[in-house]
Amino acid sequence: FGAGPKPLLVPVRSGAAISMPGMMDTVLNLGMNDLTEAALAAECGDAAFAQDTHRRFTELYHSIVLRGEEGPVPSHVVEQLQAAVRAVFDSWNSRRAKRYRQHNNIPDTLGTAVTVQAMVFGNLDAHSGTGVLFTRNPLDGSPTPYGEYLARAQGEDVVSGKFTPKPLEEMHKSVSEAHAQLLAAARTLETEHGDVQDIEFTVQQSKLWLLQSRAAKRAAPAALRIAVDLVNEQRIDVATALTRVTGEQLAALTNPKLADADNAGLSPLASGEAACPGVGIGIVVTDSDEAERRAATGEDVVLARPTTSPEDLHGMIAARAIITEQGGSTSHAAVVSRSLGRPCVVGCGDGALTALAGRVVTVCGQSGRVHEGALAVVTPDESSDPRLAQFMAWKRAAESQGSI
Repeated sequence: FGAGPKPLLVPVRSGAAISMPGMMDTVLNLGMNDLTEAALAAECGDAAFAQDTHRRFTELYHSIVLRGEEGPVPSHVVEQLQAAVRAVFDSWNSRRAKRYRQHNNIPDTLGTAVTVQAMVFGNLDAHSGTGVLFTRNPLDGSPTPYGEYLARAQGEDVVSGKFTPKPLEEMHKSVSEAHAQLLAAARTLETEHGDVQDIEFTVQQSKLWLLQSRAAKRAAPAALRIAVDLVNEQRIDVATALTRVTGEQLAALTNPKLADADNAGLSPLASGEAACPGVGIGIVVTDSDEAERRAATGEDVVLARPTTSPEDLHGMIAARAIITEQGGSTSHAAVVSRSLGRPCVVGCGDGALTALAGRVVTVCGQSGRVHEGALAVVTPDESSDPRLAQFMAWKRAAESQGSI
């Protein structure tokens, strides 16, 4: 904004967050102080918006940079930026960063980085918003765009899970041209990279801005379908496809499924949005430290939280399944669950934790339901899925030739 320094977006990355959204903290609106708030209000003609922008910055700065400790937020922009950068490098040795690297066999010597981007404001007016688009469905791999959009919001509102966004189609109603541009950009990016993309975007006063695009985290069924489909579409070769499905994902494809898909008319204890397919059975705990501690003793646990954050990563790794009261299919819980291969149901509604805590439950990430007790399951085989059979034939052929 011409009347003063333009606020900055500083994604604070810790651990190996370059490849994992669950490890990224973001300080939005960096550069806000009393002077820039006044300049922003004058530029936009909306003092309430400028005040809200300042508030958002202060809250994120306290949470991410000051780590919840009492202390003043620097008024000087350069001091704010320097402190945010230091927070990035300090976070490399945080508990969650170490746990993530350990789980994914990432060396501690890899290092980290910070990205600084100019701000655009999805919370500016009714023709502004923010969202996430996957170029294909990250749950089942179907070749249709999949995502969510939240009007008058900033990116943190979506990924934090504190707000439940609308399906991506809602974007067409208020910013149809930006929606069309987004879909066109998505096709271009997928073609360029030869892989499914996870695109974060903002719309400011009907103008589309792409914030970042990266290879999408995907559930095991999606990983399989996408790999096979891209070969059939002549986008990638078989050798590349074999690198797109991990051993852990292959194992997940033959994990137990509910014996009765309809659950014989049973009423669920809770239901929400299916965020990652699979079945997880265990006792519900509502604290990540407790989940990790009890899982270490051999107990099967299900982690239930109002909404997850990077601070819950160790509990998510330890859990058999994950449940949240809030959030949608592109929230932190949903995206990280797909990365970890954990069944996940999000947006079960306020009070779900109270109703579930201490119970043994069966979580079905396919239907988005949570049932009481340990329901009967069956184990599928390769012959039940033509794509799995095709993939395994490719894999066995490559192994016989010594190419993998």
